[in-house]
Amino acid sequence: MGCVPSVPTDPSRTVEVIAAGFSRTGTSSMSIALARLLDGPFMHGGSQVLGREDAYVRLLIEVMRSRHHRPALLKLLRQATAGFVGVADCPLAVCFLPELLELYPDARVVLVTRDPDRWWTSMQLFYDSLPRVRGYRGLGLLLLPCPRWRWVPAATDHVFTILEERFGVEPSKDLILRYNDWVRAVTPPDRLLEMEITQGWAPLAKFLGRPVPDEPFPRVNDAANWRAIERRIFIDVALVWVSILLGVGTAGLAIWRWRQW
Repeated sequence: MGCVPSVPTDPSRTVEVIAAGFSRTGTSSMSIALARLLDGPFMHGGSQVLGREDAYVRLLIEVMRSRHHRPALLKLLRQATAGFVGVADCPLAVCFLPELLELYPDARVVLVTRDPDRWWTSMQLFYDSLPRVRGYRGLGLLLLPCPRWRWVPAATDHVFTILEERFGVEPSKDLILRYNDWVRAVTPPDRLLEMEITQGWAPLAKFLGRPVPDEPFPRVNDAANWRAIERRIFIDVALVWVSILLGVGTAGLAIWRWRQW
């Protein structure tokens, strides 16, 4: 979630790499690194949901809604990934890896692994905020006038529903273990690279046959960015609703004065 959302400009580009590491394994850093190596727009799912225009985020929601209707799912997935050189993070790379491999049979998969205990400690920051996002029916209405944020509750609900359907576990450190085993099972071994984000450029560049860039490997603090996003959502929503209430109040006052004449 530390990336600025990429917007493809060349529809002829296709997905070359699926960064299949689960959220909180350095997905933002990996997205920036792969965009640099592949010289093209890389889709980081969290950044897309939180930063793209309504029409595109609505498309991502439709992808998730179509998960049990394969022809529609594949069509929408192709549409959502058109022009990107790669995909990372929820919802697409994490939830639809087999379908992406079917759509892009030459794509390679990078699985970034992380110590389960350390991953769970990091992931709990996000889970701790879920009561404010997931299951709060009034939140959708509260966010409705806010184009940047209105899709967050639906996206969160769909992602967790898909994960629960597939892995059958409550959020815990066991989730990443089951998830990583699933990635290994569905990916052809000759198209899979496992690495840790701390290994930097070397294994990634070798796997893709690209020269190692003469620059530091990207380091994005997703935890700090998530806190900043939460604050930004609160401020934006407050400002929007203050404007709405002031507008309604002003209109009501004008009508009241007009009736006094």
